[in-house]
Amino acid sequence: MPIDTRHRSSAPEIMDDFNMEGEILTDALDKIAAINKLLGGNSVTLNGINVLLSGRAPGKVRITDVGCGNGAMLRMLADYAKRKNLNFELKGIDANQCTIDHAKSLSSAYPNISYQCTDIFAENAEALTCDVMLFTLTLHHFTDSEIVNLLSSLKSSVRIGIVVNDLERSALAYRLFTALSYVFKLNDMSREDGLVSILRGFKRKDLVKYEKEMNMGAAYIRWKWAFRYLWVIKTQ
Repeated sequence: MPIDTRHRSSAPEIMDDFNMEGEILTDALDKIAAINKLLGGNSVTLNGINVLLSGRAPGKVRITDVGCGNGAMLRMLADYAKRKNLNFELKGIDANQCTIDHAKSLSSAYPNISYQCTDIFAENAEALTCDVMLFTLTLHHFTDSEIVNLLSSLKSSVRIGIVVNDLERSALAYRLFTALSYVFKLNDMSREDGLVSILRGFKRKDLVKYEKEMNMGAAYIRWKWAFRYLWVIKTQ
């Protein structure tokens, strides 16, 4: 049966329930992190950070990861900063308290990582102040209007820029994820949410449209393996 990817889906994801907790959730978070790492997702976000920091004088960089999941991205960045002798102050936020507790438990050996349970739409701009803000596999959970309004409001509180690493809306990606879900033995929630996520993902024209609606200059948009878009927005 053909898969229609012309428009973003508005179907809900099970994981969008911020009151969800338990082993099914933590297993899903860990599997998502493992797949993201395997398919090169970590390097996509790191590439975006390097685009923003290129040519800047060394110093402390405050990085906030929105929808941080189990904290895998932040731990990777902490390890990277240690190898490169960089001063990263890292913070993860998520609207699900169980997710935050799980991320904290996995990050106890990282003193430069902190976590906060918060709904980004409920926080004021000052509370979200940082140098670089990350959205890794997070933005597709929001509607078009929510994306435009949120990113527009963050331009004044994020000092250097925003890095978006998210899914391409693609029929081929949909088919491949279906096969991958059996290889990784994903639970039903992870498999169903993963397929919905792809249909809620983006095409390049969507990102360009958001830029125009936010009245901003051309940003850095690149297609990346595996079926990702890296969207870097400079806020200065």
